[in-house]
Amino acid sequence: MRISVFGLGYVGVVTAACLSRDGHTVIGVDNQQVKVDIVNDGKTPVVEDHVGELISAAVASGKLKATTNALEAVRESEMSLVCVGTPSRKNGSLDTDAVVRVCEEIGAAIAEKNAPHKVVIRSTVLPGTMRGVVIPALREKAGHVEGLRIGNNPEFLREASAVHDYDNPPKIVIGAETPEAAREIAEIYRHIEAPSFLTSVDTAELVKYADNAWHAVKVAFGNEIGNIAKAVGVDSHEVMSIFCSDEKLNISPRYLMPGFAFGGSCLPKDVRALTYKGRDLDLELPLLNSVIRSNEEQIARAFETIMSYGKRKISVFGISFKAGTDDLRESPQVELVEKLLGKGMDIRIYDRFVNFARLYGANRDYILNRIPHISSLLIDDFDAVLAHGDVVIIGNNAPEFEKLPGRVGPHQRIYDLVRLKGIEIAREGYEGVNW
Repeated sequence: MRISVFGLGYVGVVTAACLSRDGHTVIGVDNQQVKVDIVNDGKTPVVEDHVGELISAAVASGKLKATTNALEAVRESEMSLVCVGTPSRKNGSLDTDAVVRVCEEIGAAIAEKNAPHKVVIRSTVLPGTMRGVVIPALREKAGHVEGLRIGNNPEFLREASAVHDYDNPPKIVIGAETPEAAREIAEIYRHIEAPSFLTSVDTAELVKYADNAWHAVKVAFGNEIGNIAKAVGVDSHEVMSIFCSDEKLNISPRYLMPGFAFGGSCLPKDVRALTYKGRDLDLELPLLNSVIRSNEEQIARAFETIMSYGKRKISVFGISFKAGTDDLRESPQVELVEKLLGKGMDIRIYDRFVNFARLYGANRDYILNRIPHISSLLIDDFDAVLAHGDVVIIGNNAPEFEKLPGRVGPHQRIYDLVRLKGIEIAREGYEGVNW
């Protein structure tokens, strides 16, 4: 393919070098003449293993050249990859001025070329940038040219191992306006073996930020555990080596799917104990200290959404913190119900694992001594509870709740805390806690 790469910084140079090595004819574009000259001399403007050799070979073979002329680059290519920088402004917001400027240049060049063209954003941009800024800028400048395909293809390159990462990516993500456009863009990676995801531009935008935020959280988490370990005389690397060996719960997708707050007898108690120990050791642990507050915010978010419906009669299906248990200790569903009761809501609860008449021991004592007002709301009749509410809250993912969407009446709203299996999230009268 004939490809133009706009922006000869770190991402652009690596991308151009690898594409030309793979047999594509590549034109690098940059508004800085010095970078253009460096590439045309067969050298690299960035320090990165193997990139210099790739550029040298590509320029010598005629597969790579550079220019400052956007019109020339678009005219001589079928696809343009935008790899310009998106730095932070002083207030922390993202500066997308360079992306917009380049898209306007590319759009105008496409209009003059008057032929099908693909434009792919590799620059890191926030969700909404493609639909709100990039696509309008391109289509306005390109006019009514047929065959304009626009996509988003975030990069997952680490400095000092970028060529290896390009060839061995953890995943390939391509967002586009249509599945057909996504498939056409994906052709440039046909030779690379990696999980591929063809999705919307909005999803592609956010995946990149989810990745980087998670990487930052992992670094901060490891450091805060390390600070505690050092303070108590424990080898932090031994602790985290054991931690990382657990690929069932720790280094895995477990607990990472968005949903409602965590609860139960372990997580809240142990996070509080660990952060108390940190204070006792005079340690600043901002990440760990924010965990409980973040959890409480998720409960508040659900409460405010339910209150916004303006409905007083509420049915709750599942009040234990997860299905298959009768443990109500620190259940966020209990806290949500208590908040709703405090506002005078008329509530009925069904949870076959939490039948007050059959409870004994610690769980019975907990209800009697801590939440006695909730015991009277527990009804062991699925149909009666369903018939009661104008709002139906799905509190946990007990399999029997999967039949709820097909049984709610047209006047009833569903508020889902767990993303019920098989649910059609676009259905009328349905809302999830964060979907």
